Parts: sequence; C-alpha cells; structure tokens
Amino acid sequence: MPDRTDLLVVGAGPYAYSAAALARDNGIETRIVGHRMAFWRKNMPVEMFLRSGPDWHLDGNGEYTFEAFFEDRGLRPADFDPIPISVFLDYTEWFRECKRLDLDERLVTGLSKPNAGFVATMDDGTTITADKVLVAPGIGYFLNLPEWYADVPPARRSHTSQLVSFDALAGARVVIIGGRQSAYEWAALLCDHDAAQVHVVHRHSTPAFAKVSWRFVDQYVNQTLAHRGWWRGLPVERQRAIAAEFWQVGRLTLEPWLVPRIPDAVVTSHPGCAVVSTAVSEHDVTLTLSDGAALTADHVVFASGYRADLARVPYLGDVVDRISVTEGFPALSEGLETSLAGLYMTGFAATRDFGPFYGFTKGCPSAARIAVDDMLG
Repeated sequence: MPDRTDLLVVGAGPYAYSAAALARDNGIETRIVGHRMAFWRKNMPVEMFLRSGPDWHLDGNGEYTFEAFFEDRGLRPADFDPIPISVFLDYTEWFRECKRLDLDERLVTGLSKPNAGFVATMDDGTTITADKVLVAPGIGYFLNLPEWYADVPPARRSHTSQLVSFDALAGARVVIIGGRQSAYEWAALLCDHDAAQVHVVHRHSTPAFAKVSWRFVDQYVNQTLAHRGWWRGLPVERQRAIAAEFWQVGRLTLEPWLVPRIPDAVVTSHPGCAVVSTAVSEHDVTLTLSDGAALTADHVVFASGYRADLARVPYLGDVVDRISVTEGFPALSEGLETSLAGLYMTGFAATRDFGPFYGFTKGCPSAARIAVDDMLG
C-alpha cells in the first residue's frame, strides 16, 4: 500500500507545528515531516533571547499557549524577561507532545504533482502521496547577501544564521554588516566571548535601545482573521504606513538589555555607511566605507537579513514553474493557497500577501486558521 495522507505538512518549525496541529484538530488526516525546530536549534545561538513575550504562541485554538506552558511547568513569566531561546524550544516540544504531533524526521527532497494529488520524495528514497500539501519553508533558504559577499574568503565570513558559536572569535577583530536586532545582539554575543573589536556598519541611523510593546501587531493580525484578504486589499499608502510602524518598533528600536553588553570600548557603530570596496590579505580583510573609514577585520558577519526567492527551496524544484511568483514571493490566495491547486504556504513566504507580521511567531495561530479554514471549504 502506498504511504498516503490527506495533508502533508513540510517543515517542522513554528508555522508547520501550528498548521499541522489545527488541521488534525479539525479532522484532517495530517502528516508532518522535517527535523524538529531545526533552524531554531542549529542556526540560532543557545545564548540568544527572544524579543517577544509569553503572549506569542502556536495554538490556533488558543488552548496550548506559551502562557499555558508556563503555568503547567510552574514557572513565572516575570522570571524570564527576556525569554531565553531554550525556554521557547521547551514550549514548542511541550506543544508538540500535547497535540500528539508524531513528527516524521525524514526530509522531503522533491515534490511533484503528476495528477490531482502530490507525491513527496523523501531522503530515504520512499514517497508519500497527499491530496494537499502545506509547506513552511524556513528563512534559512533566503539569506540576503550583498554583491561583495563573495569577495570575502569563506573562512572569514558568516551570515548570522551560520555563526552560532563565538569562542573561536575571542580576541578577534570583527565587522558586522547590518544594524538591526541580530546585528547588535551578535555584537553583544561577540563581546560576551571576548572579541577584541566589533564594528557595526549600517546605512540607517543608529537605532534606539528602549523597551517597546509589540501589542500594536495584534490589531493587524486580528484583521486578517476578520476580513479575508485584508492586507492585500489595503491601499498601498496604508500598507506602507503599517510597514513603517513595524520598521520603527521592530527594526529601529532594539532591546535595552543589549546596552550593558556592547561596551563603547569594544563596539563602534558606523551609521549611514556602506561598504564600497574590499581588500583581502593573507591574514585579514579590509573594508573601505562610504565615509572613507577603513576597517580591518579577522571576520565579517553579515546581519543582512533575508529576501524571498522561492527558487532557492530545493524540494520545490519540480513544481516551482507552476507557482505564480512575484518578487520571489508566491502569489497566494486569501486562504494561503498558491496558484498550484492544493499547495499552501505559510511563514516568511506569505509576508508579501499577508503583511510583515507573518514573518514572526505571532502569525502562527492565525495563519493556521486561515489555511485550515480554506482546506475545509
């Protein structure tokens, strides 16, 4: 008998967990495949903290929330401010167990649709057939790197998602390209591990360090649930205003708990600057900035974020030509369905059509509800 299911969820991160759990809650036979919270476990430092609080969770039914996890474990949220990434990972495992998500930790290497259904080829050569597929491609596929990235020797460069251990950079001179939370948090982590010098280079002004509330996002996520296609129906000016609000709170204001960890004696910011040339020697790299400064580094860290490009997701290779794509993003229906009938996408890939908040954990429960409601018709 062929291995089959009604719904195959590809990925094992927060968006995949949310969707798989809610689909099963609604009687849809569901399989979920992938390595358990792989990007969070392998591509984020164990010493990292979350910017969000315990009000962000995974459960589309609002029962097995992060706050419920704290209560179940007898923990006080006030004792975890900011929240260590390890605590969030404990929550995701608790959620998976509570929802009885039996995770198949094989990887999908290819996806095809030879007829009305889908065929997923697994890394052991076997296949799973499914009527519908929901994919939640992780941001690890979408690294955004400047053109001059290749000028830096591989041994002397890392994207933040690749640099999760810092002991080897004790005593090193490091230049970080980027100026958002990851840039300054990696600067703090480098200082924690005794880097000699850290220069942070970014085009925008130096961000503020202040406590902010992410509650402003709630109203927008609620609108996506109350009104199908809400974000795409907004005037462009309104979309830009919301994106600017999100940028101001989430990008140009960084967490105050970073400040004591980025001493002026070690960390220097270079706001309003870009790299205009590189020179590589046997022992280091020299970056010349647009203001004329020359920075010599043992290692360059690219905190340059992510940019959608669906063609980079390897398991979609056989179907990507059948998916309508705009600026690297899939064109999604009001129910998160791609132009290839029966194929759904959530997470970062949905941010163009559903708003910037769907690149964050906050969007998990609502994305699950939107997709599952669409599948149920």
